[in-house]
Amino acid sequence: MSETRIGTVTHYFTHLHVATVKIADGELHTGDMIHIKGHTSDFMQKISSMELEHEAADVAKPGDNVGIEMLEYTREHDSVYVVH
Repeated sequence: MSETRIGTVTHYFTHLHVATVKIADGELHTGDMIHIKGHTSDFMQKISSMELEHEAADVAKPGDNVGIEMLEYTREHDSVYVVH
């Protein structure tokens, strides 16, 4: 199993369990398995849905800020990897 860094968490909305992820490299798709890794975060989850500009999206590209519902608490500056 390999991983590719795709972006960084820029904000986490605690009450919604949603993280804003800034996509830096590659594309992120609904259904992708991601790995969140940071100072105290380290978990994997499948992306069930994403929002881009408050609308449902299936793909996020470099430069996009996408909202993703998280299964666990996530922190700003955590790295986001796509698991292949």
